[in-house]
Amino acid sequence: MLPFTRDQALSLLKKYNTEPFHVRHGLTVEAVMRQFALKNGQDPELWGMVGLLHDVDFEKYPDRHCLEAPAMLREIGAPEDFIRAVCSHGYGLCVDIKPESDMEKTLFAVDELTGLIGAAVLMRPSRSAQDMDVKSLKKKFKDKRFAAGCSREVIQQGADMLGIELDQLLSDTLEAYKACEDEINAECGKE
Repeated sequence: MLPFTRDQALSLLKKYNTEPFHVRHGLTVEAVMRQFALKNGQDPELWGMVGLLHDVDFEKYPDRHCLEAPAMLREIGAPEDFIRAVCSHGYGLCVDIKPESDMEKTLFAVDELTGLIGAAVLMRPSRSAQDMDVKSLKKKFKDKRFAAGCSREVIQQGADMLGIELDQLLSDTLEAYKACEDEINAECGKE
């Protein structure tokens, strides 16, 4: 059991992230992480909170991402293993904390991929992932100009860390995204 509530976590995210895009990304990664936790028989609350807060310092300190997060997370009493999990998603980019647990590896893998899916959703006439298939997502993945800020190398490295094929990661993440899309849209609509 975490020493803070989801409301406290969301308040912390919004304290340091005022751009709706960043809040939506946190909510998306939270929901996708919950889906992965449930699929793997893990704690969806813990996995979701790590996803929600993974970019807590990004908007305010983009050049010190994952370095400012520990102090921010301690504001709500986050334990050190939680802080480590959050920071591990920056492995090789801004920190040298290698993802070790399944939760850390999953966060590393889905962070960039949810961004890619979100960008693809914005390009669809439906503005929804519900009618997107893996073939379409893979086409966007291969187009390096599309959502160029989403690192394909990190996504591939995440699949490798998890010991699964890239196609499986794309499929699993897209299905998780679809499963929570309405929930994310509803929560973002409250903003």
